[in-house]
Amino acid sequence: FHRIVYEICSLLRFENSTTTISVDGSEYILQIWDTAGQEDYDRLRPLSYPNTDCFLLCYSIAHKDSYQNIQEKWIPEIRHYAPRTPIILVGTKLDLRKSSNDPKVKSVNDGELLHKTIKSKYFIECSALERINLEVVFEYAVRAVLQKEAKRKTICKII
Repeated sequence: FHRIVYEICSLLRFENSTTTISVDGSEYILQIWDTAGQEDYDRLRPLSYPNTDCFLLCYSIAHKDSYQNIQEKWIPEIRHYAPRTPIILVGTKLDLRKSSNDPKVKSVNDGELLHKTIKSKYFIECSALERINLEVVFEYAVRAVLQKEAKRKTICKII
C-alpha cells in the first residue's frame, strides 16, 4: 500500500511534508500534501482526497487567476470528492498588498466575500516572506478537524 501511495505521489508531483503543531497545549502531527494544480493532473489528483481531514485552498492576493480558480475549479472538485471535509481559505503573499499599487491586488474584503461564498470554515491571509500568520493557518486547520470530530461523536446512527 505504501509503495502505491508513493508512486501516486511521485506521478502527481506532490510535495509532502510533516510537521508538529501545538494547539491549546496538545501536540498534533500534520501531514501536508501540496498537490499539482495543472489540468494534466485533474483526473489523478482526486486519488489523494480520501481520508483528507482538511483542505487549505490558497490563492495569491496578487494573481486574479488563482483567486478565480478557488471558486471555478477547486470548490467544485473538492465538494464533489470530499463534500464534508472542512476548507480553510488562505490568501497568500500578504506582503505584496502594501508594496504594490496594482489595483488587481485582492483586498481583504475580496477574501471575506469569497470565504462567505464558498462557505469555508475559516479565512486568513498570510505572508511566508514576512512570516505573518503562518502558524495560524495550521492552527485553524487543526481546529476545523477537531470541531468536525466533535460533531461526529455527537451523532448516533441506528440501523
